[in-house]
Amino acid sequence: MVDIEEAKREKRIIINAADPEEIRIAITDCGVLDEVYIERASSTSHLGNIYKGVVTNIEPSIGAAFVDFGGDRNGFLHASDILPIYRQNNTDVTPEKIRKREKRNIQEYVMKGQEVLIQITKDGIGKKGPTLTTYLSIPGRYLVLMPSLSRSGVSKKIENREERHRLKRLLEDIDPPPGMGYIIRTAGIGREKNEIEKDLEYLLKLWNTIVKRVRHDKAPCLVYQESDLVVRTIRDAFTPEVADVLVDDEPVYNKAKDFLRAVMADQEDRIHLYTDGRPIFHSVGLEDQIERIYSRKVNMKSGGSLVIDQTEALVAIDVNSGKFREEDDLEETAYRTNLEAVEEIARQLRLRDLGGVIINDLIDMQDEDHKRKVESRLRECLGQHKERMKLAKISPFGMVEMTRQRVRPSLHRSNAVPCPHCRGSGFVRTVDSMGLKILREITEVLYRNKARRVRVRANVRVADFLRRNKGEKVKELEESYDKPVLIVGDHELGTEDYEVQRLK
Repeated sequence: MVDIEEAKREKRIIINAADPEEIRIAITDCGVLDEVYIERASSTSHLGNIYKGVVTNIEPSIGAAFVDFGGDRNGFLHASDILPIYRQNNTDVTPEKIRKREKRNIQEYVMKGQEVLIQITKDGIGKKGPTLTTYLSIPGRYLVLMPSLSRSGVSKKIENREERHRLKRLLEDIDPPPGMGYIIRTAGIGREKNEIEKDLEYLLKLWNTIVKRVRHDKAPCLVYQESDLVVRTIRDAFTPEVADVLVDDEPVYNKAKDFLRAVMADQEDRIHLYTDGRPIFHSVGLEDQIERIYSRKVNMKSGGSLVIDQTEALVAIDVNSGKFREEDDLEETAYRTNLEAVEEIARQLRLRDLGGVIINDLIDMQDEDHKRKVESRLRECLGQHKERMKLAKISPFGMVEMTRQRVRPSLHRSNAVPCPHCRGSGFVRTVDSMGLKILREITEVLYRNKARRVRVRANVRVADFLRRNKGEKVKELEESYDKPVLIVGDHELGTEDYEVQRLK
């Protein structure tokens, strides 16, 4: 049995797969939730899958094509995501153009009915279909294989200079087939040449299998399916810093152990089966931490807080100092609160999987040195994120604008639906406001003489307001137009829901 209290003090991966309808994976650091992934059987992600698709439509005005790859909705393929080799006259294509991805005319690259090999880089969100690319990448344990791009390198997230130089020298001794490129991942830190070569050999075999499927299968079709959430997380997150992996479901435990045995046989003993009757996330103190992710307000240790609001167009994060004060020095209070806030902002972006345009409203600071230090700290905290990001400087109004790559719906939007009463706005009109609105509509119906009688069905409280507070006005309308008005309260209707029926 794993010592839970001891394990709380280490970085670890905890897999909750006891319920077949939902798999939850948490990565913790000293017992604090660092990353969380939730996948439901009813909404499996297709991110990373490779398909043989057919171009169904071309939109030159936006420089994009729509591709049928066999999904519910066609995928979106922008011209910048099309390999130069697709160009109809590609005699002038050079490696420099591949790197620069020059501005392109979509009609020079693909045509309606053409077959293309594409990969999903972003799941469909809302009514939008998934985003596609022809720049394929196939992740292994230590390498990422990039067919059609003949260049190699080391992940930018490997910052140690000596290790980077060692891995680059190792790359020079590995000779992949022509036209193939690859990048050494962070998991490759400390690995030897034979381990890297073994991973490359596996990826090349996988690529050959994909090529055979492309040649023989009719489009649209799936030619490569990304690993499931459990294997994918262990493959990508199981680094030397991770003490162990804890799984609460035996079949999933066996699958994870088989994967480790295949790629890292010497690390097989670091995966354990959790057999206690208590839910695993409760045992390690994660359930409450996960529930707080759905909260609009995030409290910080200093007493300050973040307020996070998601809209259709952007995410707004407001920083409040709360009760935190530093010797009545407002500038120092703002600086220290903002330093703590940007660390928490980076953590919340990763936990909630927030993307798109993000506006961070920091507490105003006057000292330029403080501003630069806060910006630097935010960049440092965001540096370990996998998603692409752009970050602006603090504006004169104390705001930091940024964009973060959105590859899937946020955790909140994936696990919640808009409130049927407020319709996602967060507010509903007051009872008297709705009562007056309905009264005006009753008047309009009677004035137009389109009914012999009117029946109103509304929320019980709204109906009660009309009868009690506006009963005399309703009676005046009935007498004036000589038509009866019936008001009925319905417990199933929300405050803003109502129906005015014109009965003949």
